[in-house]
Amino acid sequence: MGKASLVHLLLVVVTLDVVIRALCQNSSEEVSVVYVVTLKQAPTSHYYAELKTKNTSSKHGPSPRLSKLDKPGNISRLDAHYYSYISRVHDSLLRRVLRGQKYLKLYSYHYLINGFAVLVTPQQADKLSRRSEVANVVLDYSVRTATTHTPQFLGLPQGAWAREGGFDVAGEGIVIGFIDTGIDPTHPSFADNLGENAYPVPQHFSASAITRGIFNASEDYASPFDGDGHGTHTASIASGNHGIPVIVTGHHFGNASGMAPRSHIAVYKALYKSFGGFAADVVAAIDQAAQDGVDIISLSITPNRRPPGIATFFNPIDMALLTAVKAGIFVVQAAGNTGPSPRSISSFSPWIFTVGAAAHDRVYCNSITLGNNITISGVGLAPGTKGALYTMISATHALNNDTGPPNDMYVGECQDASIFDQDLVEGNLLLCGYSVRFVLGVATIKQALHTAKNLSAAGVVFYMDPFMIGFQLNPTPMDIPSIIIPSADDSKILLQYYNSSLERDGSTKKIIKFGAVASISGGLKANYSNSAPKIMYYSARGPDPEDNSFDDADMMKPNLVAPGNFIWAAWSSAGTDSVEFQGEDFAMMSGTSMAAPHVAGLAALIKQRFPGFSPAAIGSALSTTASLHDNNGGPIMAQRAYASPDANQSPATPFDMGNGFVNATAALDPGLIFDTSYNDYVSVLCGINGSAAVVLNYTSQNCGASTMTGIDLNSPSITISKLNQTRLVQRTVTSITSVNETYSVGWSAPYGVALKVAPTHFFITTGQVQVLNITFNATMNDTAPSFGRIGLCGDQGHIVNIPVSVNVKIFYNVTS
Repeated sequence: MGKASLVHLLLVVVTLDVVIRALCQNSSEEVSVVYVVTLKQAPTSHYYAELKTKNTSSKHGPSPRLSKLDKPGNISRLDAHYYSYISRVHDSLLRRVLRGQKYLKLYSYHYLINGFAVLVTPQQADKLSRRSEVANVVLDYSVRTATTHTPQFLGLPQGAWAREGGFDVAGEGIVIGFIDTGIDPTHPSFADNLGENAYPVPQHFSASAITRGIFNASEDYASPFDGDGHGTHTASIASGNHGIPVIVTGHHFGNASGMAPRSHIAVYKALYKSFGGFAADVVAAIDQAAQDGVDIISLSITPNRRPPGIATFFNPIDMALLTAVKAGIFVVQAAGNTGPSPRSISSFSPWIFTVGAAAHDRVYCNSITLGNNITISGVGLAPGTKGALYTMISATHALNNDTGPPNDMYVGECQDASIFDQDLVEGNLLLCGYSVRFVLGVATIKQALHTAKNLSAAGVVFYMDPFMIGFQLNPTPMDIPSIIIPSADDSKILLQYYNSSLERDGSTKKIIKFGAVASISGGLKANYSNSAPKIMYYSARGPDPEDNSFDDADMMKPNLVAPGNFIWAAWSSAGTDSVEFQGEDFAMMSGTSMAAPHVAGLAALIKQRFPGFSPAAIGSALSTTASLHDNNGGPIMAQRAYASPDANQSPATPFDMGNGFVNATAALDPGLIFDTSYNDYVSVLCGINGSAAVVLNYTSQNCGASTMTGIDLNSPSITISKLNQTRLVQRTVTSITSVNETYSVGWSAPYGVALKVAPTHFFITTGQVQVLNITFNATMNDTAPSFGRIGLCGDQGHIVNIPVSVNVKIFYNVTS
């Protein structure tokens, strides 16, 4: 952004802060908080939907959706006029209802939902809720943030990219909107000298955060610039330029590329370092992204709590995204990092494509070999020692004579070089303790390395505090020979060897010789022999909870898994989310936040190939072609515990990985698709008991007598939360290939269920549809989820994968 724009944004923040403080000081009776208010009048996008319908050419032809990037001038004028009109309606309503009272409107939403965010007291919110024009009043809530090799692991260079003309055109013309912590536009991953079109200017949304007094423009940026690092990282995973060298601490770790390196980026900053963000700001960002005409929205964020109400789907963010889907926008969201327990998923709605995290096959191996020939594995993106064995000296044994006995319990963390004896440490390996203070950021690896360099140590060995049981540590960049031993048990072996090798004076007990020696192998070279993919322990799991009583929804979550562990990607020059990568251009991060943009980028490739695909069709192409096996041909495994995750794993189920692991090349040629419309989603919402009023409030549509459930959605999976004896389920597939094809149908039934699919064979031509009738019969009473699969195998090579889950089986009713 230009300098003038940044000044303007700073003035807005300062002015808003002054108004809020004055408002809060004058509110002696009740504390003002932020509410999101929606009105019954239709938003702008509903009018565009009418225009879209009039201009639709064919279901899978060129995309008819009007975007701000290419819409005619009269539509842009309509948009501006309607926005101004709706904003005046909001202001008028607030003046009439809260006459003479203090309040502060933060946003007017007009494109996806007609509503506003306002700072009022609970009493004032109650007044608003009783107005006939008002549909909903919801208390604002908080949200949180949830590659050099992954293009190769996903087969892009020889597969999806090659098929569509190469990496230099992959994603061309597709706009991905990122709602995150902003972006560092100066990073080489985003340099673009080829742009001929004007794309949306990055924006930031912080009004709700400011009202809480937690946004500080001196600590973060009152602009779209990324002061955290997370937003820059996720954007480059999806859309970063191809072939950018990844250099960290002076070491080259390969060249990075986004999944769709020629796609375009639109950035909406609604999350901030240290505190995350709030729904009111996120909804404003979503509303603007849709108005700007993005094709895909990538959300590496999740709510901090399960939304209250009759169903998890009814919250301002998800309902705004439902309207975005109606406008033709494909929405990708991270599953959340709250796994591995069941029902830990943090992305709920069927119109949102939810992505879990899996490991890929690349690992960085580091190890230390002790003088007794025991080798201990560890982590650390660091060089090794050269040749000979080096003496090890514990920090607690290397204090200056002036320092005296160690009265600071944290001296072993090596944070202060001034307290150590350089003559003792120089040329040796310094042993430092790794405690919870490193996790909290009170102590840092970088500072310990600084200490070691000041003392001219040959390297550093970090041993794990015994209280850090089961702690998982990412590879950390270190610029001198170093290793972190993440296992408390292995650390105990190291310390036993070290202590047993000390020689002490018989009378004074002072150490007279340090006998322990070791060499560090170094961890700069990647190893690609791991079995992968593997579902990570932190990746949130299904089943999808429909409400706060933990009733299960009849829909599959997550939808898919993608690479999310140890992902190299761009890092903001001012990024502080990871202390160890501060000042670096790239960072290695893990989480479902990293998995979601992989899928957003791959969705851009599908949208480029099939511009007329609906959001559901894009999701179907990704889902039905997903891989079910790892790179060794075995089943994909899922880690089941935080502590020692690799020792606690078993084959993944659909509640761990949805349809499976994303297959980028196959998704561009799915053969058949399962399509679902906006009205189908609304019908499912109407089928929830007691939902009619809420659906009317959010969508302006009357429910009628809908009996449709999530089971009936034409999705590429089937989840039955409660099978009461028998159930007939239908799915409709559409052929999108240029050739005719004959399919054979096979299946494996969930335990305790008899399953039958008809027809078992069918012939389908281009554009034709085929209905599948799937009958489920419970054969036992059981409350444990069981899983099966339906496969459609075409004679032209297409394979369509449909996972099946049945949670509760009722064979017969037991009466007393």
